[in-house]
Amino acid sequence: MFLAQVLGSVVSTVKHQSYDGTKLMVVQPVSPGGTVTEDSLLAVDTVGAGPGETVLVLRQGVAAAQVLGIDRPPIRSVIVGIVDPVDTSNLRRLK
Repeated sequence: MFLAQVLGSVVSTVKHQSYDGTKLMVVQPVSPGGTVTEDSLLAVDTVGAGPGETVLVLRQGVAAAQVLGIDRPPIRSVIVGIVDPVDTSNLRRLK
């Protein structure tokens, strides 16, 4: 699971049937402080997230199947939560 910022949505008129009724979003993985940590990716939105919001993303096929209730979907990343604040004041820094 990781934090990401929603960059926008993706519209596709032809797609696998497992994506029917879903909203695809482009997300940018970020650190708790908001720094970009890796390349952007697509994720299925299950919570109604919008551009600019910070979200929690699961990046496991089995988790996606459980969240979406689909047996073996061709989906790897799923947005499972919208994050309000991120408080890093109590985090210990690793050396």
